Amino acid sequence: MTIVYRRRSMATIKTLGRSVQLALGKEYAGRSVLIDELEPGVWIIKVGQFIPDSERWLDDTQVQQEVEEAIAWAERNPPRSTDLEALAAHLTP
Repeated sequence: MTIVYRRRSMATIKTLGRSVQLALGKEYAGRSVLIDELEPGVWIIKVGQFIPDSERWLDDTQVQQEVEEAIAWAERNPPRSTDLEALAAHLTP
């Protein structure tokens, strides 16, 4: 399979090997890409930062505010030593 892509207004032709991997260049090493298949054999590849599904809930404005409030509270209330015997006595009926 041969892929043509444009890079700075110049098309480049790449041939996919047996492992069906495509090298885009060292400048993209370690970066995340979004591959959008428009139709069979036609792809748009975009470099970017993407939010995993398991972390998408953190992108909500309300959640971000709550996290900021929790961090501010933790900064105002540093950890302190706990008397475990007194805690156990308090929790034991």
